[in-house]
Amino acid sequence: MLLFDGYLAVYEEGRDDEGDEESGRLPQVNEGAAAKVITARADQHFTEPPPRYSEASLVKKMEELGIGRPSTYASVLTVLRDREYVRMDKNRFIPEDKGRLVTAFLEQFFNRYVQYDFTAALEEKLDLVSAGELNWKALLREFWQDFHAAVGEIAELRVTHVLDALNEALGPHIFPQKEDGSDPRACPTCGAGQLSLKTGKFGAFIGCSNYPECRYTRPIAQSADDAETESGDRELGVDPETGETVFLKSGRFGPYVQLGDGEKPKRSSLPKGWSAAAMDLEKGLRLLRLPREVGAHPEDGIMITAGIGRFGPFVLHNGTYANLPSADEVFEVGLNRAVTLLAEKRAGGRGGRGESAALKDLGAHPVDGQPVKILAGRYGPYIKHGSTNANVPKGSDPQDLTLEEAVKLIAERVEKGGGKKPAKKAKAAPKAKAAAKPAAAKKPAAAKKPAAKKVAKA
Repeated sequence: MLLFDGYLAVYEEGRDDEGDEESGRLPQVNEGAAAKVITARADQHFTEPPPRYSEASLVKKMEELGIGRPSTYASVLTVLRDREYVRMDKNRFIPEDKGRLVTAFLEQFFNRYVQYDFTAALEEKLDLVSAGELNWKALLREFWQDFHAAVGEIAELRVTHVLDALNEALGPHIFPQKEDGSDPRACPTCGAGQLSLKTGKFGAFIGCSNYPECRYTRPIAQSADDAETESGDRELGVDPETGETVFLKSGRFGPYVQLGDGEKPKRSSLPKGWSAAAMDLEKGLRLLRLPREVGAHPEDGIMITAGIGRFGPFVLHNGTYANLPSADEVFEVGLNRAVTLLAEKRAGGRGGRGESAALKDLGAHPVDGQPVKILAGRYGPYIKHGSTNANVPKGSDPQDLTLEEAVKLIAERVEKGGGKKPAKKAKAAPKAKAAAKPAAAKKPAAAKKPAAKKVAKA
């Protein structure tokens, strides 16, 4: 709609397109004029949360904030995964409960030391130390005085005070609001107690304030509603062999199956990836009957068993454990597959944590005769002799290292408390002198002098 021509009255450029422009203009509309609705459409849009960090985006963010150096980025990402602060899902970092707890604790009691500006400022001071413009002792003294005082204050706090602070910080995560508006901290079992963060022998969990009268517990990541709908302490059926009922229950470490209601009933936690909602009697009995016998080892006849332990699924033979890739394979692994995994574990191959690859065999140690090898380690090549490990000097080629040089490095490592002194070789037992003499050299018993004296007296 054009109310006033303005400069367009004398504007010459684009006169040929004037018809097109006028066809696209809206007509003049007056107040109260009737409007005809041709179509009406309602679109709903939900605001999407920002994407989770990937390795590349996290490193980029650390560079923007001035945290760390290129040489430290790989170790930071490794620590996040190795300590299970996060898990990887489609190459994205998903925070775990352990990571949330550590973060909440540091933010509540060591807030100054986890601030972005503090870390960036410390990096700048370290650069000054590296350039020789700042005394490193003065920097350490300045940092330690305040940090030691902060640690002393935290050490005097009671555990209940720390848990209260963590409950407040993690409240929106571990106690999300319910749709019906009820108290999210109300205990679903007794109804009178309040749920709160607690610590036990195996870590943190959510428990009722009316303990020991009420023994309700659940993992941190699972809400009370999920605990009721997914596990719900329901019966799966009756074991045909024992006649006892198999239950599915929820504990502080997640859902588990239980056989009977005795004083010490047999229990088995659900392995990672198994859904409590999909559990039935057959799956419960398979878990309760672990460990499973795979077969006798062809070399020594000792039975190989398969089970699920603290560190995941495994096969076991004569004290040697080899990991299995998934819990489902515990019930399917055969003898040939188990023997192969155990052999790889003992050989230090793909299936286990054996000795590192040998770069060079230097020979036997001159003192105890044990082999001296140069191995490839996580932090570079090193010399191994028995239980003693000595680093290969920086800048040295491991292939050029001789046995004499390696023995000297091992001795220096032992002097610094890094191992045991090599035991001397056992000497061969000396042969008996009597055995070396010919049998004829021994005097016969009848030729002894005392016998001759007796004859003379007689």
